[in-house]
Order: sequence, then C-alpha cells, then structure tokens
Amino acid sequence: MSLCLCGEVIFVSLFQPIPSAENPDDRTRPLADRMRPRTLDEFVGQEHLVGPGKPLRTQIERDDTGSLIFWGPPGTGKTTLAQIIAHLTKADFIQFSAVLAGIKEIKQVMADAERARQYGTRTIVFIDEIHRFNKAQQDAFLPHVEKGNIRLIGATTENPSFEIISALLSRSRVYVLKPLTEDQIVALLRRALADEQRGLGTMKLEASDEVLQKIASYSSGDARSAYNVLEVAASLARSHAGKEIGAEITDEIVQDALQKRVLLYDKAGEEHYNLISALHKSVRNSDPDAALYWLGRMLEAGEDPLYIARRVVRMAVEDIGLADPTALSLCMAARDAVDFIGMPEGNLALAQAVVYLSVAPKSNALYAAYSDVQQDVERTAAEPVPLHLRNAPTGDKVADMHCLPDNLHHRVYYHPTTEGIEKRIRERIEEIKRIRSRASKRSEDNKSES
Repeated sequence: MSLCLCGEVIFVSLFQPIPSAENPDDRTRPLADRMRPRTLDEFVGQEHLVGPGKPLRTQIERDDTGSLIFWGPPGTGKTTLAQIIAHLTKADFIQFSAVLAGIKEIKQVMADAERARQYGTRTIVFIDEIHRFNKAQQDAFLPHVEKGNIRLIGATTENPSFEIISALLSRSRVYVLKPLTEDQIVALLRRALADEQRGLGTMKLEASDEVLQKIASYSSGDARSAYNVLEVAASLARSHAGKEIGAEITDEIVQDALQKRVLLYDKAGEEHYNLISALHKSVRNSDPDAALYWLGRMLEAGEDPLYIARRVVRMAVEDIGLADPTALSLCMAARDAVDFIGMPEGNLALAQAVVYLSVAPKSNALYAAYSDVQQDVERTAAEPVPLHLRNAPTGDKVADMHCLPDNLHHRVYYHPTTEGIEKRIRERIEEIKRIRSRASKRSEDNKSES
C-alpha cells in the first residue's frame, strides 16, 4: 500500500511483524511490550484456557489450534497468546492491520497463502481488533478458512456474536478471556521490578506490596495499564530521589503516576456498551441509586455527555412513553442544559433526568406498537390509501370510519398499560371504542331502514 504526500510515494506495510524476542535490551519499547510472555509457562492468568490439560493449551502444544477468536477486555493476553502460537507453530505467521488493510490487500495475502499451501506450508493470519473489519472484509477470509489455506486468529474486545459474521464465527473456536485478578497483576509487577534483562531490575527499585496492590486495583484487570503506571512511577521515583539506582516507589509517587483512577472504559469498546446498558437497565428497574452510579462511572471516565443525553432521551420515549409524557420534555431540557452550560455543571442536569426516569411509571407500549407497525410495513403489501381518507371531510371527532388499509383492517398496535397517564389514555381508548361501536350500530340501522 502506498500513500502520496506532496508528490512523494511512501510505502506503508500492511502487515505487522511479530515483536522480536531476540532484542530484550531495546529500552525504546514500552515496559508492557518488553515484559510480554514468550511461552505458556510465563503467561499469567486465563488458567481456564491455558492451564495444564486445558483445551487451548493442549491445542497450542499440539500445533493444532484451527481458527480462533479471542474475546476479552484490554490487557488480558489476547495478542500475547497469538504471538506465543506464532513462536510455537510450524506455520508462517502474518499479523494484519485492521486499520490499513482493504479487500485488495486481503485477497493478495489469501492468494499467497493458497500458493504456499500447495508447497506444504501453512499460514496463520492474526487480526487484532477484528471487529474493525466490515462484513465485506470478513467475507474475503471465509473461503480460505473453509479450504484450509489459512488458520485465522482474531482478537476482539467486542462480542463476536455481534461483530463477526456468522459464517466465519461458526468455523472458529471462540475463547473468552477474563480480566486479570489484582494478585495476578501484582505478580506481574514484581516480575517486572526483578527482571534485569527485560524489566526494571537494573534500577533496583523498591516498592511495598501495598503500593503494587494500589496500582493493581486501579488497573481494572488490565495488565498493560498496570505496566504503564509502573513505568511512569519508576521514572518519577528516580527523579524524586535524584539517583538512578535504589529509589523507592511510594504511595505518593503512584498517585502522581495515576493522576486519576484508571477506569476500565473504552469509548469505542464493549465496556462502553456494558455501562450504558447498566444505566438503561437500572432506569427500567426503577433504581435511582444504581442509575446515578452508572451515570457517574461513565461521566468520570470521560464519556461524551451528549452521547449520554441522547441515550437518556431514548429511555424517555422507549421505557416511559406516554405513562409520563413529561419525561421526554425533562430529558430534552437536560440535553439542552448540557449543551448550554457544558461540564461539569451539566452532570447535574443528566443526574436529574436519570433519577426522574427511574422513579417515573414505565410503559413500552408505544415502543412495542411502533415495532409492530414497522414489521407490518415490511411484510404486508403496500395497500393504497382508502378512498374515504383522501381529503375526506368529516365533522365527527369519532366517526364510524376505518382508517387502516383493508388488509390490516382489524390490526391493533397500541396497547396502553395502566401505568401513570397511560391509565387515562387506556380509559379514553375504551370510550372511543364504545362511541365508535354505537356509531357503527346506528349506521347499520339506517341501512336496514333504507
């Protein structure tokens, strides 16, 4: 692939080589990369997958993994496992860039893999953040996975059921990786402090268990995040002590390195959807305390407040509906307040909105009604508008007149609940039915008399 800048063509590699384990003294690489496990024995965590006798470990040791999808939060070892497989396998290993690669490049690599197979060479293709590939890009891999030209290993923070095409998913084993425990992260940090070849061992740094535990607790199960904090803390400790060797990493230094608690949150990742789902379900369950907590988690982690405001407006129409029409007005006002006064003052407007929604009467009757309408629009014939509705003048508020197409004559979409104002709406609809029934009877009587 090439990019043209001011007449100059720059060639950009679409495929990332496996980081070299032969140059552990390269201090330009981040600590997290230098300390990346090279063997299954060095690997920490995921014992349910790679512990002795566990299925994934057995497959790796037999060099018979097939196509795999690793699904888990950041810093849990997805890329590391792929690289361990790369070092142990007898196959060629290609790491794809999901950001740069297009259909043309994918097809070229697949063609090369097919030719290599004819000469007895297997190819493993690793795709980090496979969820960034669209359906067409994923489709390009499918026939080559089916033919056995490649083994595909994908890593994702997203739910594969939503982000990976079903045909590709059905031909892969999905392994779920869990966040690391605090004790596991502390063990990794101790290893980094002691390792003189790849870690910080030559600095002879001192750190208490409590300090390392603090870093671990703030990392939310993300080993990469913990390594990054430790690396910054090590630099600060040497600076504060004024010496290169023998400095101590104190609680205050860790606090400086953290600056702010590292919340497990990725605006574009699955945790983003997990938290907004938690907020939504707390509102549905009429739990204002939980709703406030999840709102705070999102805002303090740096979520766009207008995104939350849009979702809150959606809750008003989807979960409250006509049980309390005021909810929509209040949520629209909260959105305007966030836009007008900004943050952090806008936090309170959103807090007011989610508490109101939590305690408001709930009804999804309108949401369900419109969903049924959408299905009928898609599945039934587009009947013409009845003649009596085309500029039909009527002086009656409730006339004996059918307003739906003939093929949907008896369809009822809206079923109001007995919650809040919808109870009055339900009573009014029943009254309308009675009025219409009487009008229909009068019409039939008039026809009989004539």
